[in-house]
Amino acid sequence: MADLSPVQEYYKDKTVFITGASGFMGKVLLEKLLYSCHSLKEVIIICRPKRGKTPEARLEDMFKLPIFQRIKDERPHMLKKVTIYQGDVTYDLLGLSGDSLKHVVENTNIVFHMAATLKLEGNLRDAIDMNLLGTKRALNVAKDMKQLEAFVHLSTAFCNCDQEVMYEKVYEFPHKPEDLMRLAEWMDVKTLDAITPDLLKPHPNTYTYSKRLAELLVRDHYETMPVIIARPSIVSPSAYEPVPGWVDNLNGPTGLMVGAGKGVIRSMLIDTRHKSEVIPVDYAINGLCVIPYQFAMEQRPVDVPVYNITCADHRKMQWGEVIEMSKKIGYQYPMEAGLWYPDGCITTNRFHHNINVLLFHWLPAYVIDFMLFILGQKRFMIRVQNRISVGLEVLQFFTMRAWYFKSDAYASLWSMLTEADRKNFKINTNDVDDYEYMKISILGGRQYVMKEPLTSLPKARIQLRFMYVLDRISKGLILGGFIYWASMRLGLIDLVRHGIEAVKH
Repeated sequence: MADLSPVQEYYKDKTVFITGASGFMGKVLLEKLLYSCHSLKEVIIICRPKRGKTPEARLEDMFKLPIFQRIKDERPHMLKKVTIYQGDVTYDLLGLSGDSLKHVVENTNIVFHMAATLKLEGNLRDAIDMNLLGTKRALNVAKDMKQLEAFVHLSTAFCNCDQEVMYEKVYEFPHKPEDLMRLAEWMDVKTLDAITPDLLKPHPNTYTYSKRLAELLVRDHYETMPVIIARPSIVSPSAYEPVPGWVDNLNGPTGLMVGAGKGVIRSMLIDTRHKSEVIPVDYAINGLCVIPYQFAMEQRPVDVPVYNITCADHRKMQWGEVIEMSKKIGYQYPMEAGLWYPDGCITTNRFHHNINVLLFHWLPAYVIDFMLFILGQKRFMIRVQNRISVGLEVLQFFTMRAWYFKSDAYASLWSMLTEADRKNFKINTNDVDDYEYMKISILGGRQYVMKEPLTSLPKARIQLRFMYVLDRISKGLILGGFIYWASMRLGLIDLVRHGIEAVKH
């Protein structure tokens, strides 16, 4: 075996336990640990049965994804180091028992607690059960781990949205995690939903609210446990690893790019002057991998370590630049046949936005569903627009205000790495070309989420040209109709005026 870098040496013979390994970031973390920390002893993951598939079958399906191809090609033996147990963070002891629980608590050195519900618009009970109680259950299991060196809790950079500048520290909050857990336990869902808006203030959704309370819970365990908090900003497709452009969901920027590219999203509230807060998933995961190493190498801090995993300020683009660049690339690499030509409107005027949504989101949705009803087909567009409407309302909270993060602790990870580790664990985004990254992100969303192969691009370009002509003809007819209607009204007014004058004379 070749010489190990310091970070690789740290992971040698270690056992890593991951919750949420089947999620977007979880998959990339699992792959990165197996590929770059190949001297580790074992990675234990928990997974629940889903759609009739056992955890073992789900793991087999996961290994068939493109992101695990380089491991199959270069280090296929590493796949045998993954142990999967049936488990779920919504159950006590994470659903583990007997030999599986014994194996986890006796062997685990490092925990990455990543399981969470990411539904920004989800109800409060589900958010508390997954994000708050789920964290408590993970901590309870970790308390019994005899060789625990680090418990890394994945939070979000946006959980302290009442702060003008967000430093790498845990902020106090009037609500106590224990009180909310008890509240969710005894109060019925209907009553809880009724009081949720008042409880959430100043948070825009249940996700950031429950994540903030979970941070307080983790912080309170720092005296007796090696807990660490990691807060990524908006996580976007991979820049380089394991494959460029990898993404497996429509959350965040990918959903916007696909929705706009398909002509479904026609209007959005974005202040183009503000800087976008996104970080490629591979850079965020590299940071996560290095955090336990730094914690082990340095003297234990007085307060719980917190890392804001964000791009450096000089690397952040304004939303306006992002949109213009994505439009340009989107026309070169279009999606297959969408609803309409992709040239939506970006505005900060809510009235203008609401008019656009009415005319270009809801009206087409009702027309299409009505036509499907007439043809005896299944209707879906109103349902799609409902989901888009909720999603946009949540996202617009983040795109209509400026965010300021201080990420000194996160930046310090890079400064302590050797050259070998800097190659293995890229954290500094200075080498990312913005145009190329935007291109692979669009192609990644197209290829991995929409399942549209690159071979379909010539056909998609023809469809785009057809949509362009149709769009311009439609707009011309609407404009012509309006001018004709206006001129007729003016002509009628002139006729009435002349009639009145004739009567007077």
